Amino acid sequence: MTISAVRGLFMKRRDFIRHTSMAAAALSSGALLPGCGTRRRGPNIVYILADDLGYGDVSCLNESGKISTPAIDRLAAEGVRFTDAHSGSAVCTPTRYGILTGRYSWRTRLQSGVLTGYAPPLIDAGRLTVPDMLRRQGYTTGCVGKWHLGWDWQTGDDHRYTDAWEETDAHVDFSRPIKNGPVTRGFDYFFGIAASLDMTPYVYIENDRVLDPPDRRIAGTSGYEFYREGPIAPGFSHEEVLPECTRRAEAFIRKHRSRPFFLYLPLSAPHTPILPTGGFKGKSGIGPYGDFVLQCDHTVERILTALKENGLEDTTLVIFTSDNGCSPMADFPDLAAKGHHPSYRFRGLKADIYEGGHRIPFIARWPGHIPAGSACSDTICLTDLMATAAEITGFVLPDDAGEDSVSILPGLRGENSAPLREAVVHHSINGSFSIRQGKWKLEFCPGSGGWSDPMPAKARRENLPPLQLYDLSADIGERKNVCTEHPEVVTELTRLMERYVTNGRSTPGIEQANDVEVNWRKS
Repeated sequence: MTISAVRGLFMKRRDFIRHTSMAAAALSSGALLPGCGTRRRGPNIVYILADDLGYGDVSCLNESGKISTPAIDRLAAEGVRFTDAHSGSAVCTPTRYGILTGRYSWRTRLQSGVLTGYAPPLIDAGRLTVPDMLRRQGYTTGCVGKWHLGWDWQTGDDHRYTDAWEETDAHVDFSRPIKNGPVTRGFDYFFGIAASLDMTPYVYIENDRVLDPPDRRIAGTSGYEFYREGPIAPGFSHEEVLPECTRRAEAFIRKHRSRPFFLYLPLSAPHTPILPTGGFKGKSGIGPYGDFVLQCDHTVERILTALKENGLEDTTLVIFTSDNGCSPMADFPDLAAKGHHPSYRFRGLKADIYEGGHRIPFIARWPGHIPAGSACSDTICLTDLMATAAEITGFVLPDDAGEDSVSILPGLRGENSAPLREAVVHHSINGSFSIRQGKWKLEFCPGSGGWSDPMPAKARRENLPPLQLYDLSADIGERKNVCTEHPEVVTELTRLMERYVTNGRSTPGIEQANDVEVNWRKS
């Protein structure tokens, strides 16, 4: 199928979904108003987001993997696994922005890298989020785990934190409420940590309050147990964050079992510090990283058990995925020596423009709606949650929301006869772009754009080609650059990328403005 044909099918399907959703809204309310719809009893939605878990770390996706993930495998056996799913970025903050807003993060001020634990909010106050949308549809919304999307710490000296890497709490008044956090972005409840577990401050936050302010500083560590030096609250233990957030998630399910809820559960693991607890130590046989993955799988099992014990197993859509590929902190050489490959057969790892940076596990279960044991090979993106949840609940998205979100409901149900998406845009840690459509992937950079060889500086020194085109149907390892053999594909994909940037959206609708000028041709 040609690139133009794919675009035509995608446009027709998007228009059909939008028009039928608006028709449903008209029947119930007598008006066609964006942001309204037929409020119908949708499923509970539990969205479990692992941190730095590779595609190859899930045993049902890696036939030669050395880690067994029975709970995640059970989800796949009772639901659907997507084999071509992608995070919105190869690192965590921008992916999380995309999940909750349905918009690529590179349209914001965050053009590369991630936020710190002190950075201001990335999600603008007026932007519609998934929890805000679902709350309008009658859902109770909760976030338990790692936030990492910024907020405003109150300070005692009028200091203003920025996106600059500033790992200091010297200005923070921990006794005052935090402004512009999760409970102002659509969530009724929040419990968790500010950013990655290796980033300060090491405190728990509930809603908009620090539970216990830090009373001392701890030295940083290295290796598997890496975390930065900084302030820590009394009783805070890095090892206990995953178990504590698991308990809080179970409690949220119990408390809200009588009405629809959305539980966003962004885990702190298996990101560094890699600290498996108790009986998980040594259990995998391949080292601390493998043990930590097993502990993440155990968290999934506990969530599934909580749903069953509360009579919610058959009325809940459970999604399990990861924010990006596996980090090199897992020690790829050591894992490879033991026969395990976190990136499966894909090139690269976390931070890269290559597939290993952003192709991630994506598994969903919804009894009675998703065929058990099914698989979908369509290309999807984590930005697609918003449009999918909107279609499920009968919400009509306004033009200034979910600009890069596509409903994957037909793929979940096994009913898609055309590509779910026109294309997907990928973004690496240094801000390099690529665009994927069908079998073609065009990368607008030399090298990895991230942490694997060739890194950006080396790629420039060696004068590598500024564009890379790969036919993933024949070269899933991205080793043979075919730009010169297919200049017409390069031209078409470049024009498509340019349109996505210029229009402020990659889906049909009124053009929107990016927050900043987007430099997508960095090379």
